[in-house]
Amino acid sequence: MSKGLAQIMKQAQMMQQKMAKLQEEATQKTAEATAGGGVVSAMVNGKNQIVSLTIKKEAVDPEDVEMLQDLVMAAVNEALAKVQAEMAEQMSKVTGGLSIPGLF
Repeated sequence: MSKGLAQIMKQAQMMQQKMAKLQEEATQKTAEATAGGGVVSAMVNGKNQIVSLTIKKEAVDPEDVEMLQDLVMAAVNEALAKVQAEMAEQMSKVTGGLSIPGLF
């Protein structure tokens, strides 16, 4: 194997190890967002899992369930966008800006 190819393989292996570590750390990263002036709050982790969801009593109106559903979706979607942006930034540092589909 040529010296250049061996170096490329070594760099690829190091990048793979860094990416595996980043994916492992993803469950520790969280992002939180609120909707409706704070009556609905959602926290998600880097694995796109909802960690907590808080709904204040004043958000619950049996006559307007659709609004509550919209508030929950808005809070969760915003929190997901935040954590995905953070993970993409971290991944960009590992890959040197190289876009690798399917990582985050």
